[in-house]
Amino acid sequence: MEPTLKVAREFPHTVFEHCSGYKMAPNMGVYNGRFYQGRYLAGMLAGRMSGTGIAGMVAAFPIPEVIQGINSFTLGMRAVNPSARMKVVWVGTWYDPGRELDAAMALIGQGADVLTHHTNSPAAVQAAEAAGRHAIGYCSNEARYGPKAQVAAVTLHWGRFYTDTAQQVLTGSWAPRNVWGGMGQGFVRFGDFNSAVPQDVLRQVKAKQSEIDAGRFHPFSGRIADNRGAVRQTGGVMDDATLQGMNWLVEGVDSDLPRA
Repeated sequence: MEPTLKVAREFPHTVFEHCSGYKMAPNMGVYNGRFYQGRYLAGMLAGRMSGTGIAGMVAAFPIPEVIQGINSFTLGMRAVNPSARMKVVWVGTWYDPGRELDAAMALIGQGADVLTHHTNSPAAVQAAEAAGRHAIGYCSNEARYGPKAQVAAVTLHWGRFYTDTAQQVLTGSWAPRNVWGGMGQGFVRFGDFNSAVPQDVLRQVKAKQSEIDAGRFHPFSGRIADNRGAVRQTGGVMDDATLQGMNWLVEGVDSDLPRA
């Protein structure tokens, strides 16, 4: 983000957009996806597909975006299996296939039979394939790395945003904005279902997906407690400011945030 901001200041007549940042300038906007929406559906699917009731996440850093995903996945999983648990291994990097693979294998050793990740390699999916477990891909369809393991994927799609932004620049209507789009805006999708997913499970997940798309359901709604027993929300829908400052894990997550 800082390098983009620096260059934006050097070229004030050029428009810049930064993915996942939060600082803006007169010629620089920021954008991101509400990944937690897809993660909730992924959790529902994991809860229905798991035999052990344990899912595992290979996670990079404890920033709000990653924590939202862990929490939303866990909430979705426990919505269909209230006794389900989530285990997390933090790898402290966005991309290190070896370390990610070790983390995935450690999660399998702890009983996780559905793996997912918030890192940039398909190592978790590859580990699930090798071990005969399920996996849920992230960022893109990772089925080629785990044709049997991957049961679905949370994927990101920036095309509509890029096209709209380019049109605004061409017409002179562009202005710096903080855009946080979700499934209804086409930023995030949940799909690429494996044929191994039972039809009744698929119908249940797609029904909830339709509710999220239409804005009738929010993953962070109702009563929510953290994994230390504190009630974080008694009802209603969590606002964006709280989501973007999230620094705690929900009930059902058997791991802690790493110390700084």
